[in-house]
Amino acid sequence: MDRALEGDAPIDDFWPRALGIPCFGVAIPIVFDLYGSLGPSSPIAWLGQVLFLALAFALWQGNRHLLFVTADRFDWLERPWLRVARLALGIVLFTAPLTVAALGAWSHLRGGPALETSAFVGVVLTNVICVVFVAHVYETVLLVKQREADRARVAAAERARVESELLALRRQIDPHFLFNCLNTLGALLAEDPSRAQRFNASLAAMLRYLLDTSERELVSAADELSFVRRYAELCALRFDDGFRLEVETHEGWERRALPPTSVQLLVENALAHNVVSTKSPLVVTVRLDGEGVLVSHARKPREGSRGTGVGLANLEERVRLAYGGRLEVTPSAERFDVRFTSTPRLA
Repeated sequence: MDRALEGDAPIDDFWPRALGIPCFGVAIPIVFDLYGSLGPSSPIAWLGQVLFLALAFALWQGNRHLLFVTADRFDWLERPWLRVARLALGIVLFTAPLTVAALGAWSHLRGGPALETSAFVGVVLTNVICVVFVAHVYETVLLVKQREADRARVAAAERARVESELLALRRQIDPHFLFNCLNTLGALLAEDPSRAQRFNASLAAMLRYLLDTSERELVSAADELSFVRRYAELCALRFDDGFRLEVETHEGWERRALPPTSVQLLVENALAHNVVSTKSPLVVTVRLDGEGVLVSHARKPREGSRGTGVGLANLEERVRLAYGGRLEVTPSAERFDVRFTSTPRLA
């Protein structure tokens, strides 16, 4: 059943109807001098006013119903001419006979000489023109509403697509992280079981973070920093004094949000592609401020290590999809810097 038949109009037009119908009903007899010599004290004149108010109500409500039914059954994009033709024909075939019938009833009610043909024609044409104009206003409002609904649907579809892509990207990260950690744990079990136990406890806490954020696009900068520090503890257990994490925080960083594991990915990337030893410690600096994050370290390429760029490309896409952020990679002979913008922390 369509909306018009259910009484559920696609637009809220209560006040236009509440004001327009009485004005229309009062104006019809006054403009065409249908009362003639009948004054305000005449009961017949008041009956006539009731008749013309009823005519205005019937015209407005009937054509409104016709417009909504037509809008439901004929889409502007698919069958525009059929919609216009049906609406125009319906308006004329409904408005003209009803107006003629009301004028005939008024002529009989008031008595005296019959209304002139010119008065009949004038009232009928005026009513049809007025109804067409009002229908045009309704159609314009309906088209605006339809466009808003279409834009909302497109936005919802785009949102669903973005969420799907973000989830796919996250699913690429978590197994990669877990694989590296398990490899490290396996090495520590052979070298130092006590350190392996501490590593295992820290790893369990980190996996809890991954589970808690698995369905989230953003986390607070404080939560991500806590995760990175725990990851640094794991790395310290593996590399002894060969790795050190330095954190700098500046005004406004607590109010920012980041994709989960975004900073940790950059720290892990530094460890994967650079020499890590007690003789030449790798120092990774993480700087957070009110604009974003900077992860920086000295370049000490490991022999045979060739980056594919997949990790950075993945992070860049996540930042872009989550909040339209940017990733800036600035390599030089001495240092490797990666900066990406953050977003105001979500409530």
